[in-house]
Amino acid sequence: MIKRPFFAITKPKLRCARIGDLPKDPLVEIPLPQKVTFLVKGQRPKFDGLTIRIGDRVRTGQKIRPAEDREDLFISSVTGEVSSISSCTGTMGQDYTSITIHAEDQDDWDEAFGLAAKEPNLQVVLDHLASLPGAPDLGALLALKTPVETLVVAGVDRDLLGTKNQFVVDREGKALKQGIEILKKISGIPRIMLLVPDYLKAGAEKTGAEVRAMRAVYPDTLPRMIMQNLFGKPVPVGKSCEDLGIGFVSAEAVAALEQAFSEGRVPIHKLFTVVRKDGTKVIAKARIGTPVKDVLSALGISTYHGDRVVLGGAMTGRSLFSEEAPVEGDTDVILVQDKSQLVPSSDSHCVNCGECVRVCPARMPVNLLIRYLENGLFEEAAQDLDLLSCIECGLCAYVCIVNIPIFQYIMLGKQEVARIKSAEEVHA
Repeated sequence: MIKRPFFAITKPKLRCARIGDLPKDPLVEIPLPQKVTFLVKGQRPKFDGLTIRIGDRVRTGQKIRPAEDREDLFISSVTGEVSSISSCTGTMGQDYTSITIHAEDQDDWDEAFGLAAKEPNLQVVLDHLASLPGAPDLGALLALKTPVETLVVAGVDRDLLGTKNQFVVDREGKALKQGIEILKKISGIPRIMLLVPDYLKAGAEKTGAEVRAMRAVYPDTLPRMIMQNLFGKPVPVGKSCEDLGIGFVSAEAVAALEQAFSEGRVPIHKLFTVVRKDGTKVIAKARIGTPVKDVLSALGISTYHGDRVVLGGAMTGRSLFSEEAPVEGDTDVILVQDKSQLVPSSDSHCVNCGECVRVCPARMPVNLLIRYLENGLFEEAAQDLDLLSCIECGLCAYVCIVNIPIFQYIMLGKQEVARIKSAEEVHA
């Protein structure tokens, strides 16, 4: 493996969206949908392995593990009847179990969390709030055998067009302050830092937290860039930020943690930025599991043949093949593009212009890497060309002059390497 020095000076640095780009009253709450869908990792288990079946009634806030022999679960965001359970395939070929619930008009709240949440403590969080809106995987973060020494509450948004964490810092400072206090109490982490864009620093300091400000330019808002630029700790291949003693959790998740304990109910809504075809933005609030088509309908956004809806943002998002796809706990941006705005991907071969190499923050030989990935040489790409050093910023595809979908190739390659490694461990 090449093992190049991890970071170089990165160009272009793109200005991230700000909440000043939003309308005066930017928050729009999406109405209760007729149905919600939850995607749980893994294929549908055999019938005798199911813990939930079609026709079962579930309650709002109820924790549901679809199969007894699986760790993955979901929290129902509505009260209603299970109408379908099926297997489906994700963007990169991942297997999921899809559970759809037809929603009733009124919420019948599950009481399990409310009874346990009289006083914030770690066990309650692990049992009921392991995955909050904002997808921090808080349970795994707090349950590490070697606890992190610093927890960064990210008030910056990962994608170029995202604004929901900035919105939380600006509009929900009280909830953020109390959420940080709860984290200090239950986690034992010695240092909790609130990281915000420089223009929000003055307001963020009112939370009483340790505040660090940064210029919100992309890709500096990604955790591995923050590790390098703020802490001077490059993350080696095969390691995570947590391995180096630093964890990340979104401002949205911290505010949701406060909401959970103040209301005695599991948070069921997700905040995300919606970017319309004309580039205007709004913050939407919808129940987790709401179909994307319901969000677009509520906002008066129409799509036609040839238009594109991207889940996740301009730089690292994935195009939806169906607007029935649900809003998930990690949905931060929904980008709608008119067909006239699209730049089609190409199956052309690399012309060795070098733009992707110059822009890569990890200094990877992207022009060589793409040749390996196009030919399915995934393990060789990892061994010889630093595939696993990629920080997943998408800049390579952004600057490619022949429009090769380099980022998608890299994500597929990483997934295939992980799948091969997992299969080898099973058969070892």
